[in-house]
Amino acid sequence: MSTRTYQHPARRGRAATVAATSGALVMAATVLPAAVLTVPDTTANVAPAAAEALRLGTGDVAGLLRATGLSLPALLLAVPLAAVAARRFSACSVAAAGLLLLLAGIGAARFAGSVPQAGFVRAAEGAGAGIVLPASLVLIWERRSRALAALWAGGLVCALLAAMPVALRLVPMSRGDAARGPDWHRALAPTPWPAIAAVAAVALFLFLRGRGPWRLPAPRHIERGQLVLPLVPSAGFAFLAVVAADGWSPGARLAVGALALPALLALALACGGDASVGGPHGCAVVMIATGLLTYPVAAPLAGLAAVGAHARGGTGVPLTPFALAGAAAIAGALASLRARPKAGVLAGYGLMLAALPFGLATGRTFGLADGLAGGTAGQASLCALLVPLGAGAGLALAASLRDASAGAALFGLALLFPAVLAGQLVVLSLQASWLVRARPVTQAQQLDALAGGYHAWLAAAAGALVPLAAATVRAGALAGARSRARAAARAARAGARATGRAAAAIDPAPGAAAGEAEAAAGPGAG
Repeated sequence: MSTRTYQHPARRGRAATVAATSGALVMAATVLPAAVLTVPDTTANVAPAAAEALRLGTGDVAGLLRATGLSLPALLLAVPLAAVAARRFSACSVAAAGLLLLLAGIGAARFAGSVPQAGFVRAAEGAGAGIVLPASLVLIWERRSRALAALWAGGLVCALLAAMPVALRLVPMSRGDAARGPDWHRALAPTPWPAIAAVAAVALFLFLRGRGPWRLPAPRHIERGQLVLPLVPSAGFAFLAVVAADGWSPGARLAVGALALPALLALALACGGDASVGGPHGCAVVMIATGLLTYPVAAPLAGLAAVGAHARGGTGVPLTPFALAGAAAIAGALASLRARPKAGVLAGYGLMLAALPFGLATGRTFGLADGLAGGTAGQASLCALLVPLGAGAGLALAASLRDASAGAALFGLALLFPAVLAGQLVVLSLQASWLVRARPVTQAQQLDALAGGYHAWLAAAAGALVPLAAATVRAGALAGARSRARAAARAARAGARATGRAAAAIDPAPGAAAGEAEAAAGPGAG
C-alpha cells in the first residue's frame, strides 16, 4: 500500500506558487548586485602596482584607466539587445548566457597581462551584466506579481547605491608601495562570489519554477523595434564618453554629459505614449531620473569618503550610511504597493528633491570634507543625503512600474544606464574643474576641491530633477490620453459591429428580400 499522503490540487498549486516566488526573489537578490558590481572602476586605487606590473610609464596610466572603464559602456550597449532576446527567446537561457559571460570575464581577470587585455576583461564583464539584467526583469515579470516587481525595483536602486562603497572596501587605496598594496588584478574583478551566487540562484529558480506556463505573450514587431531604438544613441554617447576621457578638457566632458540628458529625455517622451513600450506612469523618465541620481551621487561620495579615510589612516569607506540607504530603497519600493501609482511617483520625486539640498546643507554644516573618514558628523551628513534619496528613488521607480508591461520596463531599463554614464561624466568633470581651479598642494586641499565639485553636482542634480518630474507627469498624461483614445476607438468599432448585426437581423438586405418575393410568386409569375 502506498504511503504517500493525498494533497489537494489547490494546496499543491499554492505551494508551487510560493516556491516559484521564493526562487524568483532569491534570483533577483543575487543577480542585481552581481551585475551592478561590474560598474565601479577601482583601478586608480592600485595604479602604482598596475604600472609596475605592466611596465607602464607615467603617461600610460591614463590609457589603463580608460581601458578599465569600458565596463559601463559595454553594459549599456548590451541592455537593448538583451531585452529583445529575453522577449523573443527564453529569458532563463538569456540570463544563463549573461552569467556565463560575466563569470568568464571574472575568471580571465587574473590572467590579464596588458592594457588591451584588461580592457577586454572589463568589457566582457559589462556585457555579461548588461545581458543578465533585462533577463532578470523578464523572469520577474513572468511571475505577474506586483510585490516581486517592487522588490526588483528596490533591489536595483539598492545595488546602484551600494556598488561603489563595496568595491572600494574590497580594493582599498594603496599607500604608494606597490609591493605592499593589493594585487592590481583585484580591481578588474573585486570578488567572484556574487556572480557565483547568482548562477546558483538562477539554477534554483529553474528548479522551483516548475513547468508551468510562465512565458509572457510574444512581443509584437513594433515592440522589438522600439526596444532596440535606444541602441543607436547609446552607442554614440558611449563612444563620445570613451573618446572624451582621452585628454578632453573638463568643460568639453561636461558638455557631453549635459547634452546626453535632453537626448535621453526626448527619446523617452517620444516613445512613452506607445502602448508597447510606454508605461502608464512614465516609467521610462523615472528610470532616467533613477540612473542620474543614484550611482552618480553615491559613487563620488564613497570616493570622497575613501580619500578622507586614506588621508587620516582610516580603515576605508563607512558602509553603514550606504546600507541604510539601500534598506530605505527597498522599504520605499514596498511602500509603493500601498499608494496610488501617480501619488507614489510624485512622493518619490519629492523625497529625492528634498534629499539633495538637505544633504548639501548638512554636509556644509557638519563639514563634509572633514568628517568623511567615518566620524559622527560625516556619518550624519552621509545619511542625511543618502537615506531619503534611496527611499525616494525606490518609491518612484516601483510606483512607475505599476501596471507597466514588460516592454515598457525593458525600454526604461535601456535608458537607465546611459543616464548613469551621463551623471558620471558631469560629476567627474565638475570635480576636475574644481581641482584645476584650486591647484591643491596638500591632500586636505585636494579633498576640499573634490568636495566643492561634488557640492556643485548636487545643486545641478537638484535643478535637473524638476524638469524630470514634469516630464514624468507629461509622459503619464500622454500615455493615459492615448490609452483612452484607443479604448474609445475599440468601443466605437464594437458598437458599429453590434449595430450592423442588429440592423441585419431586423431588416434583411434588399437583394435578399427581392429574391424571397420572387421565389414566393412562383416560376409562372410575370
